[in-house]
Amino acid sequence: MSDGGAVAGPDGELRCPWGLSTEDYVKYHDEEWGRPVHGDDALFERLCLEAFQSGLSWITILRRREGFRRAFAGFHIPAVAAFTDADAARLLTDEGIIRNRAKIDATLANARELAGWSAGELDGLIWSYAPDPATRPVPRTIGDVAAVTDESTALAKALKKRGIRFVGPTTAYALMQACGLVDDHLAGCLVRRQLADAPA
Repeated sequence: MSDGGAVAGPDGELRCPWGLSTEDYVKYHDEEWGRPVHGDDALFERLCLEAFQSGLSWITILRRREGFRRAFAGFHIPAVAAFTDADAARLLTDEGIIRNRAKIDATLANARELAGWSAGELDGLIWSYAPDPATRPVPRTIGDVAAVTDESTALAKALKKRGIRFVGPTTAYALMQACGLVDDHLAGCLVRRQLADAPA
């Protein structure tokens, strides 16, 4: 029985336990989660998807990701910022996404806010809250992985101060994990080894 630590998959490689639960998760765990993400549009997408995930399982969002991309113009900030009331109404009937009015409204409002920021400003703000890896112990089990940290609380506060909605400390930390600001792959996980070997 697993103690919550890294588990060997069919290929014999150790992975975080959640990363073996479905084929979708294997691909996401191995190729995306915890790998550094840069670029305003790319980070806007992750910010939106993490907000839509609130109260739901991540697999629900992951399996609708292409639907979200189609619905929200590839998460290109200027394009989403230009969405009209008709677009908002369309989104509420789009079965390819999560049709939650508050989350849709927040996504459109956030795009309009971000459209006024300088290029690279969102990237710079988010990454300014990445902690020093040397100060973070390597998690051995899933029980060692935090849901909220001081940095995620500060990031959520900074985003809110700048007019970004629907991002609390837990959502901010999920963003930090997904986008590589922190490495919460468990000890022994193949992706942790790959990230450690990657050029700086």
